[in-house]
Amino acid sequence: MSLSHLISIRDLTREEAILILDTAEQMAATQRHGVKKLPTLQGKTVVNLFFEDSTRTRISFETAAKRLSADVINFQSRGSSVSKGESLKDTALTLEAMGADAVVVRHSSSGAAHRLAHAGWMNLPVLNAGDGTHQHPTQALLDAMTLRRHYAPSRAEDGNPAPGSGLDGAHVVIVGDVLHSRVARSNVDLLTLLGARVTLVAPPTLLPIGVDTWNCETSYNFDEALGNGPDAVMMLRVQRERMSSAGGGFFPSPGAYHAEYGLTPARFSTLPPSAVVMHPGPMNRGLEICAEAADSDQSVIVEQVSNGVCIRMAALYLLLASEGHSND
Repeated sequence: MSLSHLISIRDLTREEAILILDTAEQMAATQRHGVKKLPTLQGKTVVNLFFEDSTRTRISFETAAKRLSADVINFQSRGSSVSKGESLKDTALTLEAMGADAVVVRHSSSGAAHRLAHAGWMNLPVLNAGDGTHQHPTQALLDAMTLRRHYAPSRAEDGNPAPGSGLDGAHVVIVGDVLHSRVARSNVDLLTLLGARVTLVAPPTLLPIGVDTWNCETSYNFDEALGNGPDAVMMLRVQRERMSSAGGGFFPSPGAYHAEYGLTPARFSTLPPSAVVMHPGPMNRGLEICAEAADSDQSVIVEQVSNGVCIRMAALYLLLASEGHSND
């Protein structure tokens, strides 16, 4: 792979995105055969640099690195020198001086991962674990991996997606708090790169300015979007912590939001049996999604978490292992 970092889906070509997906499938195959740990990154040190709270993403990256035999350092801003006023630059210089080989960063500011990678402070691969409302590339990749397993134009003999296959012809409906969602932005970029059609559904107050320039359709009517028979429905978390800091007022009440934009039992019953239900987590049950949908056979939410480890193993392998770089 020709990339030195994984900052944004927009940095990837279709071929590079599919390479990551295919590599993740290979990682998953080793897990299925009982190989829990590979020696690939033995002697390497991966630093998880998290300036925002996270459970799933941080643990997923930590698990991925350890399954490749890397050492992992978890660095959280709370209780560190950052809380005493240390800059991102000085933190970066410290990490390189300590012998880190790659940095996984999550930050509340959009563009922080790009800054860390390209400011010249350190010469290490940077993997973006979410920056503000900008990008969350590995989340989009794990979502695409999950969807590709259930919707693939062609399959290999083992039933998994054929190497090199995309998502050509799939229709994905993404619903909810698009305004505050780096997941939505990354998924629109990646799913359309892989050949899918994406429809964003949200109230006008939760669609960002400039969404009309995105490579997708938009709608205010969830029922109308479901009437087109999507292959997947991805419910976004309502990010109430960001809304409260902005003064609120994005929708009249939780009940009103659920009635108009929640995946209710009635809406769930209209989905085609082949359609899958997705959610990046954590879920607000009873707000954006009902228990019937979240716990149904059509739900692939737990599968998304499992696939996340494989995607992050693939990204670390392609950026850090010498044989990974030989694919470019």
